[in-house]
Amino acid sequence: MGKIGIVLLEPEIPQNTGNIARTCAATGASLHLIEPLGFKVTDAKLKRAGLDYWHFLDITYYKDIDDFFERTKGGEYFFFSTKAPRAYTEIRYPEDCYLIFGKETAGIPEEILKKHLDRCVRIPMRENLRSLNLSNSAAIAVYEVLRQRNFENLEQSGFLGILYDS
Repeated sequence: MGKIGIVLLEPEIPQNTGNIARTCAATGASLHLIEPLGFKVTDAKLKRAGLDYWHFLDITYYKDIDDFFERTKGGEYFFFSTKAPRAYTEIRYPEDCYLIFGKETAGIPEEILKKHLDRCVRIPMRENLRSLNLSNSAAIAVYEVLRQRNFENLEQSGFLGILYDS
């Protein structure tokens, strides 16, 4: 199974990062946090949103975006932005990929988007609205990659499945 990395560029809201950490734990995606962070990693809101899943998490911190690109050199990057020209579902995600999201108040800086225009994608939504919540966007993105992989290595039926076996 390929690796999926959810990358947060300068996240500001601890609850969003905690929710995304929980999504990473549930899906097996790794979490990559690019500083500066808008909170301390000891923040109670961050910990509470991530529940007791922190020990399931593969998390890496970077001092800035250049540090991230240097340490993940050769990675396949996809930049999620409301400014992107095509939908996230139009992409066939490779085995190893990084799904990159900008900070809540500003998104990914345009100079970064312009350098990677062929890898910029958007989550469609109604006109005249700014954006979806960051943690919702990350969940939508990672589950699209997982869907394309037929949810490989994830449990796909709950206990109610036993009712159908009778």
